[in-house]
Amino acid sequence: MKSAVETLNPTRVRLTVEVPFEELKDSLDAAYQKINQQVTVKGFRKGKIPARVIDQRFGRGAVLEEAVNDALPKFYTEAVNEAELSPLGQPDVDITELKDGETLNFTAEVDVRPALEIPDYTGIEVEVDAVEVSDEDVEKSVEQLRERFASTSPVERAAEDGDVVTIDLEAKVDGEVLEDGIANGVSYTIGSGELLDGIDDAVKGKSAGEEATFASELKGGSAAGKEAEVTVKVTQVAARELPELDDEFAQLASEFDTLDELRADSRKRLANMKTYDQATQAQERVLEKLLELVEVPVPEKLLEDEINTRKHNLEHHQLGQMGLDLEKYLEIQGKTAEEFETETREAAVKGIKTQFVLDELVKKENLNVNQEELTEHLMRRAASSGMSPDQFAQAVVEGGQVPLLVGEVARGKALAVVVEAATVKDTNGEIVDLDDEDEDETEAPEAAAEATDDAAEEKSEG
Repeated sequence: MKSAVETLNPTRVRLTVEVPFEELKDSLDAAYQKINQQVTVKGFRKGKIPARVIDQRFGRGAVLEEAVNDALPKFYTEAVNEAELSPLGQPDVDITELKDGETLNFTAEVDVRPALEIPDYTGIEVEVDAVEVSDEDVEKSVEQLRERFASTSPVERAAEDGDVVTIDLEAKVDGEVLEDGIANGVSYTIGSGELLDGIDDAVKGKSAGEEATFASELKGGSAAGKEAEVTVKVTQVAARELPELDDEFAQLASEFDTLDELRADSRKRLANMKTYDQATQAQERVLEKLLELVEVPVPEKLLEDEINTRKHNLEHHQLGQMGLDLEKYLEIQGKTAEEFETETREAAVKGIKTQFVLDELVKKENLNVNQEELTEHLMRRAASSGMSPDQFAQAVVEGGQVPLLVGEVARGKALAVVVEAATVKDTNGEIVDLDDEDEDETEAPEAAAEATDDAAEEKSEG
């Protein structure tokens, strides 16, 4: 077999392959054997029909077609390996010449990973938010904890903001009560915004036994997105009572004996959260700077496939679970269809560029993934998916997704190398030392994976 490579553009090549006919022998033998098992000829036992009889009865062309279909993937793979290419997706194959007993010639056009030049990235500088916890932040955190320990008691008065009302609901669309439009004994905190638009105004000022009717667009159920006439009846009004902020509350709501200790712990936890957010922000901004340094051509077909995959996942998975369609989603987001298309394309481009650049860095820095790192990443992915580690691991193995996880960890390590080399300052002008963040290297896959998306990973493996 002989092959040659022609570069059509930075992300696409054409392979020209010439195969001497004798190299088709194994595939021809397999073709005859396969046809032997599929057909019957009077006078011959099944599987024992001579090749000349098959040629006469079914045509040599059918045998050649079967043999070529069997042989093409093998010769294509050999040509790819010989040229040291990294193909993306499936090739467009064209048989240019097939002479029985002489030769098989074909071409294969395929998208490939572009050759990238990673420049010196040690001069990258980024600014991140300073880690500052104000007294106001601490009091807000304590107040949220206090809200969780609030109690309620029925009152004989009209409902006010902050009260907890027990209500019965009935929703009609076009004058007909919906099958799933009746709910009784619903507990609702006025002002929480957790139910229907307009319900706060409807129940405020109402006492137990009173009702009101209002119009609202349904957020879920069989008539999601439709305008409904909703009747709400208040059956009980209860006032919320917050516990006193004192040492007794601290003992009730935490493991601490005093309110001062509780506040100190809240300050520490808020500082830890902001430090984590700061590290994540550093990773994201360093990645943006890195992508600005590298010229990355993006294969158009890969980009279109990625855009379509992102749209499909949004429409059929994320929005479907919320009972929304794309039109309603865009209305809620305040975006036009054109803006959505632009944002989706930009996100897809960034995802593909991120993967290409970080994969190139993995090779350049000779980064490897050990079992401990892979296990830690698997545990985090399992937690975010809502599955147990064992269930998630089984799903990964059965789905052949282990290389995908290894790639995520490797790209995370590559990003961590760049972050470590960068100069990170906070908004106060202070140098931020991320070396103490032991989890940076293991958490970095999340920042990289968020930009790349699984679909791009799967296509690159093709």
